[in-house]
Amino acid sequence: MGVVSGVTRMRAAMIAAEVTGLRHRTGASFVSASHEELLPSARTSDVCPSRPRRKPSRSEGLVSVKRLPRTATSLEPTSPSVREADLGRGDVAGPGAGRPAARLEYERERAGRNEIQRDRAYDAPVDAPKTQTGPAIRLARVGADPRDEPDLREKKGLLVLLAVLILPVSLVWGASYLAFGSLVGVLPFIYFAISLGSLMVFSRTRRFGPFLTVQLLDVLLMTTLGQMLSGGFLPSGGVGLWGILAPLGALVFLEVRQAIGWFVGFVAAFVLLGIAGEVVFSDIDVPAWFTATMLALNVVGTGAVAFTVLALFATQRNAALVALRAEQERSDALIRNVLPDSIAERLKAASGSIADHVESASILFADVVDFTPLAQRLSPAEVVGTLDQLFSHFDTLVERHGLEKIKTIGDAYMAAAGVPDPCADHAHRAALLALDMRTAVATSAIAGRGLELRIGINSGPVTAGVIGTKRFLYDLWGDAVNTASRMESNGTPGEIQITRATFELLRDAFDCRVRGTIEVKGKGAMETWYLVGPR
Repeated sequence: MGVVSGVTRMRAAMIAAEVTGLRHRTGASFVSASHEELLPSARTSDVCPSRPRRKPSRSEGLVSVKRLPRTATSLEPTSPSVREADLGRGDVAGPGAGRPAARLEYERERAGRNEIQRDRAYDAPVDAPKTQTGPAIRLARVGADPRDEPDLREKKGLLVLLAVLILPVSLVWGASYLAFGSLVGVLPFIYFAISLGSLMVFSRTRRFGPFLTVQLLDVLLMTTLGQMLSGGFLPSGGVGLWGILAPLGALVFLEVRQAIGWFVGFVAAFVLLGIAGEVVFSDIDVPAWFTATMLALNVVGTGAVAFTVLALFATQRNAALVALRAEQERSDALIRNVLPDSIAERLKAASGSIADHVESASILFADVVDFTPLAQRLSPAEVVGTLDQLFSHFDTLVERHGLEKIKTIGDAYMAAAGVPDPCADHAHRAALLALDMRTAVATSAIAGRGLELRIGINSGPVTAGVIGTKRFLYDLWGDAVNTASRMESNGTPGEIQITRATFELLRDAFDCRVRGTIEVKGKGAMETWYLVGPR
């Protein structure tokens, strides 16, 4: 054992010395976790047991692997002669106890090579997915800011696309006039320089306001000045028509009031500079066919760009309207989940309060008896889940029988028939709902926990309305509501207690059992019945 340990330490020291020399020659640290596995007796923890060995990071190991020269210290198996000489010379202590030291070292070398290969595969660069972006999409991103609102982002992209669309038109216009020796062709190149410069500045500053102002002034002034220098309205071929893009752009990107100002400016510049051209620059020398051709091109070009602007604007508007309608539908669905349909429609149309007097309606209260002690033994998730499952089933029953759910209060459930839309059979609807609710609880898992439903019903006039300004609530008020609540609280678990008013409405179609006279808080002695079922 001592000889084997000495040989192992000697080989480890030689490898460590060569590694150190290579580190000095290359100027980099390249010892990986796998090298430490090759030097079990040279670890810090072996020399100084009180200091825990630091686990090298993945990046250190990767640097060492990629820069490690192929020398005797690279992770190659030791020669067969060395392995054979070391076989059978003893065992080493530790995880490899019971195996020859040379065999254990060879396995560590092989494991080190496997680890290096895994690290190389793990850290190999992965090609990022290629995003398909066209020129229009790339142009639309000029001047975009991640903090922009969606509306502003769309406006920026649209203005950049329009500015780039007009640039080649200005070059063709300017080159055509210069070809005939007219210095008017310089103006389109000035427009080109100003527009391109503003685009470059906008790509850096991302300030939409100044960029829009420069673009609108550029297209307004350069075109109307070109009309003047070309001899007026007809001799210029109607080049001043391009100035209409300024108020159109203002109408798309600004408020209507601001767009009106731009339109007035265009009309003034077009008329005044056109007249000045007719008076001062009437001697421009260009062929008549060229003037006629430019007139046709300017009309078609202006119309095409204007149509493009309006088409893009209409597309964005339609998309906004579709999104608005979707949001409106979601909002309406949310309101209808809180309020009755007829009340929701009235609430959207009316600005005042909603309050109705219903001459006859039936109110039902149901309470899960002894649920509070049970809730103290359940987790919050179980409490909410149990009530949600039960009350969701009640909601289905309410909709099936044509009642209106009013609200839930803790483990109590309130519904009403005959509101907000009056009906003659409101008591029958409430009775059928109560019977189905009792059956649902009796046949559900909640019955296995010893819980029952206690239900009370009363009929009479009520006041109904919507209260609140932030969280709307359709609620009922009146003595009939209070009495229905007392019927539930003074009832018997598993029974449906009704008042005389409700009994008179049900006696011909339902079997009822007399309970007798009971003392009701705030009402005194009252005669009540238990609802048994339909006849």
